[in-house]
Amino acid sequence: MELSISESRAVISTLISEYYLKADDIYPDKISEREFGVGDYESKIRSRHISFESKKAFKEYLVKNSPPFISCSTAFYKHPSFRPMENKEWQGSELVFDLDATDMKLPCQSQHGTSWVCAICLSSVKEETIKLIEEFLIPDFGFSKDEIEINFSGNRGYHVHIKKESTFSLDQAARKEISDYITGNGVEPEAFFNLEELKKDTGRTTKKLIGPKITDGGWSGKIARNFIKELEKGYENLILLGMEKSVARNLYKKKALIELGINNGNWDMVYIKNKGDFWKDVLKTQSIYQSDKIDQNVTNDPSHMVRLANTIHGETGLLSKKVSFNELTNFNPMADTVLFDKGTINVIANSENILHLNNQSFGPFKNEKTELPTFAAVYLFLKGKAVFLR
Repeated sequence: MELSISESRAVISTLISEYYLKADDIYPDKISEREFGVGDYESKIRSRHISFESKKAFKEYLVKNSPPFISCSTAFYKHPSFRPMENKEWQGSELVFDLDATDMKLPCQSQHGTSWVCAICLSSVKEETIKLIEEFLIPDFGFSKDEIEINFSGNRGYHVHIKKESTFSLDQAARKEISDYITGNGVEPEAFFNLEELKKDTGRTTKKLIGPKITDGGWSGKIARNFIKELEKGYENLILLGMEKSVARNLYKKKALIELGINNGNWDMVYIKNKGDFWKDVLKTQSIYQSDKIDQNVTNDPSHMVRLANTIHGETGLLSKKVSFNELTNFNPMADTVLFDKGTINVIANSENILHLNNQSFGPFKNEKTELPTFAAVYLFLKGKAVFLR
């Protein structure tokens, strides 16, 4: 016999409560200055304007109420439970970047939708997270690895927090400037080339197309390095950047010569008709691929709330886990965040997608009665792909 939805949720609530009873690393710093939001199975934040004076009070709340979602403000307030917002008296806020596979519009999502995640989704969003840190936060903004905290969301992405106090006082306009820079908003690739000089060329002495070098800082160097990466992928990839097949083949054939030129800022190693317009069009297309897939609303809003690290995600039953930068490359979110690894649950499962979880594979299922490890049964239930049986 099938359990009702409320009975099934009660089973999961017991598991959540047991986890929080034993959990230690669930407390944000400055806990008494944070606003908390609590979610249920219908809404990730059902109620907010909640505060806790101590770690003990917070833990007792989690054990007693076993919320499927718990979020906290990136901001610090003098009175975090006050309302409306202006009465909280904002004291500062962490700078946060939110990367989610859903926002990346990946080809695989046309097959499994956006509510499901696959290995391609997770590897792609991890690559973007690493790029955000290695290509922007460390070299361009000067943050150290110790000032960067990375949290897997527990489902489809990562939250990157900057723990540097000098950034806490940044207002919304300053945060928007940062997110605009990282996403390439307003970046015009042609500004890094001598295109205006080429327009004045009379033809008597043909000027070289001079542009960014790979050793340049900021977006200039990113444009150069990224084009070389695109070139290395093959001529088919160059066609995706808008090149004609014959031009793409020629560039790829002479890529060693082109790379040598770009290393020195010379983008004119191979003859291209109307070279100024050609490179302008190609690099505009490239800048779209270069941009990081961050949710600018999260970065721009100094009072935003995000999933609390090392708490449970109510859509998966997985841990929203804190991960160090050194651990990130080898981090496996579908294995390293599994919590409910004891016992089994009988279910009726209906999922056309194979679930790869805890280094095991489950499904696909077509309205099948089966016995699953607790973590797999919980995951499929929360995704709407299974019902529990008595």
